[in-house]
Amino acid sequence: MNEIAWPTIDSKHLIVDSKQMLMLEKEMFSDGMPQEALMEKAGIQISRWLLKRKPLLKYGITVFIGPGHNGGDGAVIARELFLKGFLVQIWCPFPIKKILTNNHTNYLTSIGVTNLVEPPDANGKELWIDAVFGNNQKRKVDNKLIKLFNQKFHNKHGKVISIDIPTGLCPDKGEPFLDNAVKADYTLAIGLNKIGLMQDSALPFIGELHHIDVGVPINKLSKVDKKIFKVTYKDLKNIDLPSLPKNSNKYTRGRTLLIAGSEKYPGAAYLALKGAISSGAGYISAVLPELVAESIWQVAPEIVLKDTMQSNQNGNASLINALENIDLSAFDSVAVGPGIGIDNDDWQKSKDYLMDYGGLLILDADALNRISESKLGSDFFLERKFKTWITPHTKEFSRLFPKIKCETNVGKAFQAAKEFNISVLLKGANSIVADNKKAWQLYGTDSQTARAGLGDLLFGFVAGSSAIDLTFCRNITTDLFAKYVLLHSFAASKCKKGSTASLIGDELSKLMRKTKSRQML
Repeated sequence: MNEIAWPTIDSKHLIVDSKQMLMLEKEMFSDGMPQEALMEKAGIQISRWLLKRKPLLKYGITVFIGPGHNGGDGAVIARELFLKGFLVQIWCPFPIKKILTNNHTNYLTSIGVTNLVEPPDANGKELWIDAVFGNNQKRKVDNKLIKLFNQKFHNKHGKVISIDIPTGLCPDKGEPFLDNAVKADYTLAIGLNKIGLMQDSALPFIGELHHIDVGVPINKLSKVDKKIFKVTYKDLKNIDLPSLPKNSNKYTRGRTLLIAGSEKYPGAAYLALKGAISSGAGYISAVLPELVAESIWQVAPEIVLKDTMQSNQNGNASLINALENIDLSAFDSVAVGPGIGIDNDDWQKSKDYLMDYGGLLILDADALNRISESKLGSDFFLERKFKTWITPHTKEFSRLFPKIKCETNVGKAFQAAKEFNISVLLKGANSIVADNKKAWQLYGTDSQTARAGLGDLLFGFVAGSSAIDLTFCRNITTDLFAKYVLLHSFAASKCKKGSTASLIGDELSKLMRKTKSRQML
């Protein structure tokens, strides 16, 4: 197996499902780690996290203790906070089933912690800690309990913190088991990040997500199959892009060809070209609709116009005439899709040129929609024998791969990548980049990047950036794809003058210069 250099394989970055987490815990127990010790460590680490945020604790704490070991974690938290002098009370909404949890609860009452007989008042100002069901929950929960928690959440009189997984939320799908789940202000993931917490569907329930390290050994983490990594803006400091030699010229700084836009959607071409320019690629060529080609010299004189595209009666672009006249082998990357519109006859005539292209082919938007409606469908990727990256959003993905039915977007991207030997960017609130062995789940990125036009900008940026890096590493890897997506999102988050695609493109240019120059120092 190839070593994965970015990000580091550690508990902060690795994402697992509920079965993988249970397996890791069982291995630790079989190696001699006492269950009592793991529970103590989790509870104490969370207590320390809370003690660094004392304003959350000033009105007291109510810990909801569940019947299993998640409840035991809550009991340790209650004990530690009580011993630090805070007002603590507990409530057990279900009969306790685990001996450890029962022992901890009995000890709490022996030292003076109040064990409530009736449910606490949701209108109080104290902090509520949801330690009811964690990673092991597999079915729906009493709806009365969830309504009580969510009454507290919506009242905003005191915060709600969920331990590991909000009660009622599936740890693998990131969706409620029934109609609803606990809505938390904070969720504290113990040990490793659970895949359900990373899904777009989980965002209304988890609030701020924080990782609680309990010391899962690195040698255990390296053995986890099908690695999924959580990446955030903090991981930008460890990004390593191929360095540019000082004697590089425009022909050795990446050659990319963009095919974008139509009479119906001329703006897509401008935005894609803006993204490519932002990458710093040395030689950017384009095939554009005549409407855009007439004016492109005024807004982007550095673009080399290779050919123009005529449009059909519906305003959609025709690719075939341009592809017949261009030697695609002259380019490191060829990118097709934004705004070209749907023309099935044109796709049937032009697809072989793209299928036979031996470089990196990047397909987005209407290129993917053309494939979806074509005779071959997604088998196009099986017929093509060279490296291909695709950038669909969820609806485009569903049209392209109607037979893929997975519980999470990560699973969908993984399956498509493996089945069709491609790299996939599945765009969403938490976008995913995947190949057939690993995936990168972007998390905590700026929601401003989910806007019309910014996908076109990203498309061009990926085309230009990959062309640059292909001049240094012909076998370009998917981790670079993930890095480009993260850099694009970060540029949007740092754009202080506004959030238009044009301004974000300017910010992206600055970011790339800083990233490359830092590596040359």
